[in-house]
Amino acid sequence: MTATMTDTPPPAAPKADTGGRSGRSVGRILTIIAGALVLVAVVRIITGANQLTSEGQVSAALGLAVPIGLAGLAGLWSERSGVVNIGLEGMMILGTFGAGWIGWQSNPWLGLLCGVGFGVLGGLVHAVATVTFGVDHIVSGVAVNLLALGITQYLAKLFFSEGKPAEAGGNPKQSPPVESLPHIDVPGLSDALQSVEKHHWFLLSDIAGILGGLVTDLSVVTLLAFLLFVGSWWLLWRTPFGLRLRSCGENPIAAESLGVNVYKYKYAAVAVSGGLAGLGGAFLALVTSHTYLEGQTGGRGYIGLAAMIFGNWRPGGLAMGAGLFGYSDALQLRNGGETVHALLLLLVVLLAGLAGWKLYRKAHWQAGISLMVAALVLVWYLFTDEVPSDFVGATPYVVTLLVLSLSAQRLRMPRADGMRYRKGQGK
Repeated sequence: MTATMTDTPPPAAPKADTGGRSGRSVGRILTIIAGALVLVAVVRIITGANQLTSEGQVSAALGLAVPIGLAGLAGLWSERSGVVNIGLEGMMILGTFGAGWIGWQSNPWLGLLCGVGFGVLGGLVHAVATVTFGVDHIVSGVAVNLLALGITQYLAKLFFSEGKPAEAGGNPKQSPPVESLPHIDVPGLSDALQSVEKHHWFLLSDIAGILGGLVTDLSVVTLLAFLLFVGSWWLLWRTPFGLRLRSCGENPIAAESLGVNVYKYKYAAVAVSGGLAGLGGAFLALVTSHTYLEGQTGGRGYIGLAAMIFGNWRPGGLAMGAGLFGYSDALQLRNGGETVHALLLLLVVLLAGLAGWKLYRKAHWQAGISLMVAALVLVWYLFTDEVPSDFVGATPYVVTLLVLSLSAQRLRMPRADGMRYRKGQGK
């Protein structure tokens, strides 16, 4: 994710993506999704864990995936311009406070906008430190996280602990409740999909459950997040603006020689990054809990960075990573050890498949390790009926580490990501 801080970026010039490559990427993603769906359906039939693809499970996973996905998209914007943004957690914290504070005093729509604005302020602080003053990106990001946490704790004690806020349910660690934002159901379709899901047919009921979770009780912020993903892909990969911004993250000296104002693009990207992270925080405050809570983000900014890395700094892969982390989080929150136990069988299949792939690539040591781990997990599955609660709670973080370890070899971050840049340094 990060690179050594130097004053000389690599010589490679930025290249535009070709349509053929994009087509292959889409085809690969669809193949992975189809294969994963078949595997999960087989595991559901064998284990009887019908919650794996139920409408409620998918709906909960979507709600948990949105803030992670927005944090990851925020990191993508920043790092595509060459600025590492470890401060996403702090920007999300600012977003939760801004949304809870203004949302309680006025209305949730204004609170949503204020959450984005607070995140933008955090992004601009990071941009001033890294772009203008050349501060190490990691140091600046950590400072933003610490500042955001301290400022919001102070302001919460100042605004929520006495007088009318306290009478309305506020205290030094939370705001008074905020009105709900609208939710959407697709008329007719939701009921039809529920009917098909209840039959528990192989694959067909799984598809119905997944689609039902995607169209039932859907928050308007979730729809907005979907549009932001599509819009970010189009803007960054299909417009001259996006090509110039990505060139700043690949080779800012070459971009400057072609007339690109590198500072301007970096500032714009980090400000957008802060706004997206703030929107993720506002989602937590306005949709998930309807109030600002201290510690509400729960490390989702860091998990968003992990999802971005899993997605190889691209929106499609990032969305898949966020969905995976949200799904694993929903499993441990809704169903406990029994459903997580069923996933051990799926893990055995995946590890066995990985071993076969490594053998095909003649990586015998890695194949042997994968087979050994698969055998141990299979023994665990066969001789237990439920996963211990301590492990269930750690499921999202175990998935994060496992996914990053398996995807590490195919990653390629922007070449000048994290590198210090000064205007005119190539002359």
